[in-house]
Order: sequence, then structure tokens, then C-alpha cells
Amino acid sequence: MTRPILDDSSDPLKELLKGYRLRAGLTQEELSEKSGVSVRAISDMERGTAKSPQRRTIESLAPPLALTDEELAQLQKVAKQARTRPATTSGTTSSPAPSPGLHDPLLLGMLPPDLNDFTGRERALDELSAITAELGGAGSRSGRYVVLSGPPGTGKTSLAVRAARDLAAEFPDGCHFLKLRGMSTQPNQPTEVLHPLLRSLGINATQIPAELEQRASLCRSLLQDRRSMIVLDDAADEAQVRELLVGGLRCLTVITSRYLLVGLQGVQRISLDVLDDDDAIALLSSIIGSARVSQERAAASELVELCGRLPLAIRIVGNRLASRPVWPLSHLIGQLRDQGRRLTALTAGDLDVRSVFDLSYRQLSPNARKVFRRLSLVPAADFSAGAAMALIDAPEEDDAAILLEELADASLLQPSQPYGRYQFHDLLRVFAGERLAQEETPEAVAEAEDRLVGWLMHTATAAGCYFAPTDGVVVPPTATRSFSDHRGAGRWLEEEAQNWLAAVRRSFERGDHQQVLDLAAVMHWYAELGGTETTWDLLDVAVGSAVATDNRFYEAVHRHYLSWVRRSQMGLDTQDALELSQRAIDDAVARGNPQHEAWARTYLANTQLMSGLPVDYPEAMSEAMRLFEQADYPLGSNLTRFMLAGYLHEIGKLEEAAEEFAVSLEYFRHPYGGRKTPSDDINYANLLLRSSHNLAALDQVDRALGQLDLALELFERHGGTMGRARTLQASGQFLRQKGDLQNAHSKLAEALDLFERAGLPQSQAETLGEMADVSDLLRDPVAARRERERALALCDRVDPAEAAKLRKNLTEQLNAS
Repeated sequence: MTRPILDDSSDPLKELLKGYRLRAGLTQEELSEKSGVSVRAISDMERGTAKSPQRRTIESLAPPLALTDEELAQLQKVAKQARTRPATTSGTTSSPAPSPGLHDPLLLGMLPPDLNDFTGRERALDELSAITAELGGAGSRSGRYVVLSGPPGTGKTSLAVRAARDLAAEFPDGCHFLKLRGMSTQPNQPTEVLHPLLRSLGINATQIPAELEQRASLCRSLLQDRRSMIVLDDAADEAQVRELLVGGLRCLTVITSRYLLVGLQGVQRISLDVLDDDDAIALLSSIIGSARVSQERAAASELVELCGRLPLAIRIVGNRLASRPVWPLSHLIGQLRDQGRRLTALTAGDLDVRSVFDLSYRQLSPNARKVFRRLSLVPAADFSAGAAMALIDAPEEDDAAILLEELADASLLQPSQPYGRYQFHDLLRVFAGERLAQEETPEAVAEAEDRLVGWLMHTATAAGCYFAPTDGVVVPPTATRSFSDHRGAGRWLEEEAQNWLAAVRRSFERGDHQQVLDLAAVMHWYAELGGTETTWDLLDVAVGSAVATDNRFYEAVHRHYLSWVRRSQMGLDTQDALELSQRAIDDAVARGNPQHEAWARTYLANTQLMSGLPVDYPEAMSEAMRLFEQADYPLGSNLTRFMLAGYLHEIGKLEEAAEEFAVSLEYFRHPYGGRKTPSDDINYANLLLRSSHNLAALDQVDRALGQLDLALELFERHGGTMGRARTLQASGQFLRQKGDLQNAHSKLAEALDLFERAGLPQSQAETLGEMADVSDLLRDPVAARRERERALALCDRVDPAEAAKLRKNLTEQLNAS
């Protein structure tokens, strides 16, 4: 393989890279597409303006360039040599000759030492390189200003120093590093900062003006025609920075700060987060050696995760391990797993994560500090202004939102998705918990937690009420900006799921059982629209609350809901389930509550039916409907009629089933009171779906498909994932019955995708079996075998009894093919 020829006067990196690219027959654009490295970065390297790309950048270029190991090593060596060249400091040929003074100008504003083990941040370095390339371009009226922000410990200063050294050749007039001491109790004033800058630009100390404006003006005049880089490190706020933006047209100013400095105009922003997994491991490897990491790879991964992938924390852990080579990596894991000891363990010499966090914490307003501490009580990873409002007992969410923004501006919180939510970095949450324990009394903490739990329970109940059918449920008033209709309520329930479920459990532990039962009473309707495992976990807790209060009716109700969705009796044998339903009936009769009695009778009849016990199901459902009518509760009556119609369909009485379906469909088409809720629509869609099976059995396939189209529209309107899946599955079955095989297979494939997203292996296996049957009819035996093999592999995740039936059928068909 031919190697590019270098002469002594050439730039080794640019000549090598361009030669390898031309040899590979690639344009810069093609190389960018194949490697993932930007066209600008490739162009900068080939022009010699970017002389020291990162190791990972070079490695990304190697495959499309078809480099040998020797060529890759040579390219990496050239890049590394460029990175280790010292950056040019101030005091160059274009600067005035230094005058005698107290300090040599060459020693003022020098860069701090670079880190040999600096790792990652390629994207940020590429951004700074791209910004540098635009300096002095057409239309430019000023230099470039970049705010480099991020949480404490993310390595902002280290990145600025590495960028200054990497870009040194682009700034022949030097780099000026100025400490602003923003996190100290007495940050440097702009006047103080400009003094060493002017000295480094060659001005004698006796000639430096006293006034800020004059110093700034003199700096601008001196930097007007220079190509320099200025690093303003550790800025406190916008006011400190504004008078320091003195760079000329060809100057780059990088401002590092824990604050976002949102008040600065005309700046570009680069936000640092924690390292990704690979870079975090690479940083640890660079400190303690790759051999130790390779020997304990799992421990290394856990170690960096316990450090929250925060560069400072990883460096501290690495330094401790490097100084104790006989320690296994797992030695520190035990200390770090204990949240109470984690920050103490993250100390090495004068490096201390807790102290770094404390500097930012002490800069906050008193109310922001209180919010910061108390947010550690939120159970889930993220939270909204509503939670903060409850924790500090603020009058409005807007008051809490202002404090959350203060914390985000200080990089002590991170904005989360969706908009309006926030989250902690892992170690900052631990620090917040420490501050809470040390600065607040147990009574104050308990009161804050009680308010949070109360707000979550009250708001979740209000949100659940939006999904109740038209039966007189009134949504309780709730002070929240989060929702005002069923769509907003659904989003809130999904986003806050882990928080409100934790509040449910806390309420149960405290004995607030009625609060749990009130929430459960409305949430089962929400569950019908695609409830998650969180919803069913709530009903588990509700069963416990019903037992604790000896509420037999609600115990039966919630056990029935759970058995319905999970196809089990939730730990009850058949006899216990029957006795529970009968006790619920007796309790309702004693209380004179016909509505509760009617529901209990449907539970009893369904338990008998599912258990294979003799039952006069039509008579039981008729009695339940009579009781619902007595209670003036048409919803219950029509849902019971729906159950009866399904039973009649199953036993083959199709005409009778069609009559019952028609009555229920008419009710849900125009529900009681005229007002339609999402739950009304979902009930209507479920009826359409069940009725369509009856129509198809009556050989009225076109009518059945028409009903399915309407059902699918309703499920899609309200986000009913399971309903959509069942409807698409039925469409595939009926299209097959009609002979439209291609469309039948497509509908079944759509249903399979939704069942996979929902994590339902039995439904996936059944649908794959149906797809295989259609593939047989399409004379595609390869697809049919593949689909049956996929279905067979899913049987290990299915209920054993159902799995045995599926396996038998699938195996017979595979053997026959």
C-alpha cells in the first residue's frame, strides 16, 4: 500500500490525512459521511488549521481510509505530538515591547497545566474549532464569544485549557487566561481582571489607567488587530463578564461558568454534561491503567456509574486507586453504594466533590437553597414546578418555577423532557439530601414530605377523574398548570407515574386508606385507555387498603380488576374468590346499595364462568342490570349488557348477541347526559370491536370491518394502545376471511408491532401464528416457518398452560411444513 510522501517543510498531519483520503478515492464529504467526522473538521485538518485532533477522531477516520495498523499508529503519533506542543502565551511580535515592571508580561495570564489524561469532549472541541475557523469572516463585526457552562465537576476549565492548547497555532498573538473567581466569597472585579491582561499585552504597570472604562477601552485598542484567545475562567454573573468582552475581530473569548449567563447577548453556548459510558471508562483507564480496568470491567462500569460519570468524581476515584495499586476496584464500590458515605468517599487529597458542590450551593438565594434541599425528597428522577410548590408551600407554581430556573441557571438542576420538568445529577441529589438532613429539623422534613404526598395524591385523583365515563363524576379543583383536559391529565399521569405511585405507597404506610381507595376508584378507567404496570401496582395497594378498612366491596372490586387484566385471581383460589364476591353482595345488601350489589353480582358470575363452574350467566347479568336500573346507573347496566352479549357470542347464540350488542352500542353512541368523555369513547370502541367478531361470525364481514375502522379511529384519538392492537389483529383476521391476504398480513404485522411495544408475549405469539397461516395461503413457506419459529421462541415467556397449547399447535405445523 502506497504511503503519502512527506518533506521536511510540510505539515505532517495535513499531508498524511489528505494523502490517505486521495488514495482511498474519497471526497471530504464522502469521508465525513462514512466516518461521522464533520466536513469542517476534515477540512480544517487538511488545511492545517486544526493540527491536533482527538484520538477518537483519528480512529473514526481509519476504517473508511482503509488504514493499516502502522498507518493508524503514525497518524495518531503525529496528532499526539501536536497536542503536546506548548500553547503560545501572550507577548508576541505584534504586541508592544514589554516595559520593565514588577512582573514579566510573559508570565501573566499563562494557561494552567493541561491534563495528560484529558478524555472525551470531542464534540465541544470540534465546535470551538469550527467557531475559530469563522473568526474575521465576511460580515463579522466582532470577535466570537462562547459561554462554556455545566454543573460543578464537569471539567469546564480543563476543556477550555485543552482547547487553548489545541488551537494555539490559530492564535499567534497568544492566549490570555484570566481567573474571575466567581465561586469565591469575593469574586474578582472587572477592573482587577483587566490589570493583568494589560500587563500581559505589554503595558507598564505605571501606565495602566485606574478607571474600568479606560482599561477596557485600552484593551480593545490593543486587541483590535490581534488574533488572540481569551479565557475568562469561573465567571460569577453577567455583570462581571460584560466589561471583559474586549476581544477584537479575530479574537475568541471563552467564558467558563457554572451559570448559564442567560443575560449575555451575542454569545454562542456550549453546555457540558457528564461523560458518556465509553469516555467515563476511558478516563478511569487513563488514570489507573487499562490493565486494571480490563481485569475488573464490570466493577469499573459500576464504579463510574456510582460517580455519576462526573469527571471530577472519576478523577478522585482514579487517584485513590492509582495511589493504592493493590486495591481491587471493587474495594471502593461498597463505600460508594452507601449514599450516606458516597461524597465522603469521593475525596482524594485536596480534591473534594462535596466542597465543589457547596461553593455553588452557597451562592443561591435562601428560598432556592430550600427548594434544592427538599427536592431530594421527590421519589422519581425528575419533577415539575408543582412538586417544588408543595415542598416549600409556595402560593403558586409560578413562584416555584422561578426558583427552579435559578437552580438550572446555576447548573444545579438540569432541564428534562418534556418541557417544564427538571432532574438532578446523581451526586447532586446525594448532596441535596445531605444538606436537608443537616439544615432542617425532622419535623420540617416530615411536613414537606406530607405536602408533597398530598399534592401528588390530590392531583392524580383529579387527573384520573378526566377519564371517568359520563356518570356524574366531578373533577375536584386542583391548583396546577399541568393540565386542564383529559389529554393534559393523561400526560401528567404518565410523566409523574413513579412519583404518584410512591405517594400511594406512602399513603398506605401512613394509614391514609381512604385516599388510596379514592384514587383507585377513578384510575381503573384511566387503565382502560392503556394503563401501565404502574396502574396495576396502584390497584394492588388498593386491595391492601380495602382489607385494612374491612371494605369488602372495594376489596372485591380491585381484586376483580386485577384478575381481569392479569388473568389470575391475584393469589386467591376459586373458593376464596367466590366467598369474597358473596361477602361483597351481602355487605351491599346490608347497606342498601343496589349499585354496589350489582357490581358484586357481575364479579361473582364472571368468577364462576372463568372457573368453569355452573352458572346461569344470562340470569345473573339480568339481575345485575335490574339493580343498576334501580340505582339509576345506566353506565353499569350497559356495561353488564356488553358482558352478556359477549357470553352469548361465545356460546354461539349469535343473533341474540347481536341484539344485545345493538342496545349497548346505541347507549355509548349517545351516552347518558350527552357529554362524552374519553372513557365513553373507549367503551364504545371496545363494544365495536367485540360486536365486529359477532358480525364476522354471522358472515357480515364488510359490516365488521366498518365497525373496526371506527373503533381504530377512537382508540387512536385517545391513545388506547391495547385497543389499537386488538382492532388491527381483528382486521387481519376478517380480511383473511374475506380473501384479502396481503392486507390481512399487513394488519397483523401492525398489531404485532404494538403487542411488542406493550411487552405481551402471548399476544405476540398468537399473532405470529396467525401471520404464518396467512403466509401459507400466500404460498410463502419461508416466511411462515420464520414466523412460527419466532412464535415458538416466545412461549417460554407465556403462562405455562397457554404455552403448552401454543407449542403443540406450532410444533405440529412446523413438522408438517
